[in-house]
Amino acid sequence: MTENVVRHLGHLSREERWEALGAGGAVVWFTGLSGSGKSTVAYEAERALVAAGRFAVVLDGDNLRHGLNSDLGFSAEDRTENLRRVAEVATLFAESGAIAIVPVISPYRSQRDAARRTVEAAELRFVEVHVDTPIELCEQRDPKGLYAKARAGEIRGFTGIDDPYEAPEVPELRLTPADGDPSQQAARLLALLAA
Repeated sequence: MTENVVRHLGHLSREERWEALGAGGAVVWFTGLSGSGKSTVAYEAERALVAAGRFAVVLDGDNLRHGLNSDLGFSAEDRTENLRRVAEVATLFAESGAIAIVPVISPYRSQRDAARRTVEAAELRFVEVHVDTPIELCEQRDPKGLYAKARAGEIRGFTGIDDPYEAPEVPELRLTPADGDPSQQAARLLALLAA
């Protein structure tokens, strides 16, 4: 923590805010390979939560790299800093009562564990969702053309090709293509959040 910086508390407690909203906040952290379907399911979950009257927001990793994290590359150090920032922002949203939905590759367990620690240190719920799609299917989808570039050597350090992906050992939810379409997968998440 920086010296001479003091946390400023507002006039409204978390409990008062959440009571007014009728629900509490949480962070839902989607992890999986590029093209696994993280963002698709995340946006479907957001739609369903808002339709049910919940305050939900997707903090998409690509979108955050256009602004907040535009100064970061894809080295291990930059990826760690990227996810640290994302976890801090997600925590702020969850504090306000939102379900902060975070679809980011987050390839290393240590990064995801650090995000969990940040959220749980604020006494908020952290839900890790592993979108477990085989790399062959991710490559077939290749919505951004990144796998093709990685295979051609145009991109170095690409997760799943020449950089590792460490799958979660015990996520709160694991989604596979066998779990149905994105709306069915989102329904599984909503059921978990309601439990």
